[in-house]
Amino acid sequence: MFQGTGSDVGKSLLVAGLCRAYTNRGLRVQPFKPQNMSNNAAVTADGGEIGRAQALQARASKMPLSVHMNPVLLKPQSEVGAQVVVHGKIVGNAKAREYYELKPTLLSKVLESFQRVRADADLVLVEGAGSPAEVNLRPADIANMGFAEAADVPVVLIGDIDRGGVIAQIVGTHVVISEEDRRHLKGFIVNKFRGDPSLFDEGMEIITSHTRMVSLGLVPYFSGAHVLPKEDAMALDNRIATEAGDKIIIAVPRLPRISNFDDLDPLLAESDVHVEIVEPGHPLPANADVVLLPGSKATLADLGVLKSEGWDIDIFAHHRRGGLVVGLCGGYQMLGHTLSDPDGIEGAPSTASGLGLLDVETVMGGEKSLVEVAAKEHLTQCAIKGYEMHVGRTQGPDTKNPWMILDGDRPDGAVSTDGRVMACYLHGIFASDEFRHAFLNRIREGRTSDIEYEQKIEAALDGLAQHLETHLDLDALLQMAR
Repeated sequence: MFQGTGSDVGKSLLVAGLCRAYTNRGLRVQPFKPQNMSNNAAVTADGGEIGRAQALQARASKMPLSVHMNPVLLKPQSEVGAQVVVHGKIVGNAKAREYYELKPTLLSKVLESFQRVRADADLVLVEGAGSPAEVNLRPADIANMGFAEAADVPVVLIGDIDRGGVIAQIVGTHVVISEEDRRHLKGFIVNKFRGDPSLFDEGMEIITSHTRMVSLGLVPYFSGAHVLPKEDAMALDNRIATEAGDKIIIAVPRLPRISNFDDLDPLLAESDVHVEIVEPGHPLPANADVVLLPGSKATLADLGVLKSEGWDIDIFAHHRRGGLVVGLCGGYQMLGHTLSDPDGIEGAPSTASGLGLLDVETVMGGEKSLVEVAAKEHLTQCAIKGYEMHVGRTQGPDTKNPWMILDGDRPDGAVSTDGRVMACYLHGIFASDEFRHAFLNRIREGRTSDIEYEQKIEAALDGLAQHLETHLDLDALLQMAR
């Protein structure tokens, strides 16, 4: 099990790289995360949803996705509450304190999933959540030492040297946890190093002398990581600003409950595309070619934020100038005349006026759609692979001109009569090279691209695996596993 000294120390990425490294060695590897919190989720082959990080780790392991790889998923809907997903299905909503009280009842579900995953693997790589140093949460913990104790698994602690104070991170975590939990700690990894590794030789020795844990290696910063899908919205905070120049500009308002924002990753990979994430307090750029409204875990609330920021006025002006407006899932729902939640799925029952750029209306309700699909764009017939993950039904005149055709004959989405507003429920559409190239070529005719996105992901995973083979003691790590 890999636990971190804090959030965003690189646990997910290291586990993904190790999944591919040990898979390349011929082992049958499965990833596992007892509890995850993320609005970036993936649809599994068994009809549920798991965190995006576990989906990437499963891909690295060359294994089909299963709800048992991430048995408990929390999807934040407000500052204090989240939707609770167990074994891939929604079981309800809970505020933080309510969930804290619920957690002990979920441990049996977590252990059930772990036994299933372990039974089908030579090696299981478990990712913790947050940090075990949050000892105030230990009594009801199922994500870190609570799981390690219940499943009796050895733990490797990961520290992030890039943020500074890594010696204190690792030694401090070792000190504050209980003696009973400390016995699970077997080794440590220092991640995200920049510069001459020999300059930290003494630092590694200091950590070892204070903790008696085995040093498994110092991992230099892996530059290829930017290609791989991110799970945490924190990744949007850490994006490096670039100049738009003469690139195609796609503006994306940063909504508080943005979800499945990895829809943007293939566009970010294009050298002649500039994806501008617009933070609250800033207007949408007037020179944008496209305004893209992403998915949302709390669509009505995010629609309210969009209006309070004045982004609706910016979108109307963009449309009047001849710009393209695209909506994905929650963004699709916002583009209609009205959005209703009569059953209070996202909070208190309410109805709000949408942007009215599509002649459609949406009502929340019904079973959640969780399915992978093969599709074609209605206009170009370009092939697309994607997935549905939404609650709600959208109807209206513009749906008679759908943007997508799913599974051969099922219309999805809508295109406005002027052809400049298009939206659908399908996620992952821009990962399909043929469609992405055609979409961008409509914006700027004659543009070319040689990017094969899925191959780019595979190359990055293989590169990461080799990076870890070089800088970590994978043999010692394997010997720690029981």
